[in-house]
Amino acid sequence: MHHSIQIRNLTFSYPDGHPALEDVSLMIQPCEKVALVGPNGAGKSTLILHLIGILNGQGQIHVAGLDLNEKNLGKIRARVGLVFQSPDDQLFSPTVFDDVAYGPLYQGLPASEVKSRVKEALEVVRMGDYIERVSHHLSMGEKKRIAIATVLSMKPEILVLDEPTAGLDPRARRTLIRLLDELPITMLVSTHDLRMVRELLPRMVIMDGGRIVADGLTADLMENQSLLEAHGLEKP
Repeated sequence: MHHSIQIRNLTFSYPDGHPALEDVSLMIQPCEKVALVGPNGAGKSTLILHLIGILNGQGQIHVAGLDLNEKNLGKIRARVGLVFQSPDDQLFSPTVFDDVAYGPLYQGLPASEVKSRVKEALEVVRMGDYIERVSHHLSMGEKKRIAIATVLSMKPEILVLDEPTAGLDPRARRTLIRLLDELPITMLVSTHDLRMVRELLPRMVIMDGGRIVADGLTADLMENQSLLEAHGLEKP
């Protein structure tokens, strides 16, 4: 069985020469749920954008059984569902149905298959009743769930989420965590929400200054007060 994500010696600098990633290596197994934490500017978002080939650094990246290269890019983007921090970056169609149908339609699936995928993805995020609704009238929590449905409808092997609980009220946050907990899928979650990490993500990778400074069981790393403090994290 292949690793879901395999990154070896990834280094990346922005055009102004500012190094954003330095010699990052990370292996994630199928169905593993991993937190990516660290202060702002640690390189978390930069790392995520490498997984779908939006940024290209030096090093080797292997995603969902494929080498990340020009030839495989389309396949990889179909297998990696990226959910942005702001759902408004993801939702742009007139109705919820159109938003969730976009990926499968783009993949060229027949209308009947698209319909069933949309229904299924919305059921998974408990939004089945919203199929006819207008996306921009929804609450932040509802939009987040719809944004997740837009990637689940493409049946990805890997779900990558950037700050999924940001901007959610407690009830919406609770609903989202429960939902993510039930998904039997590889998950990489970049977040500042360490309470969610403790509850949902058994493994934690701490980044700081473009490097991975710790990688281990969440339960163990959470007990290491000095490690957390050294990297701007507070034990929940």
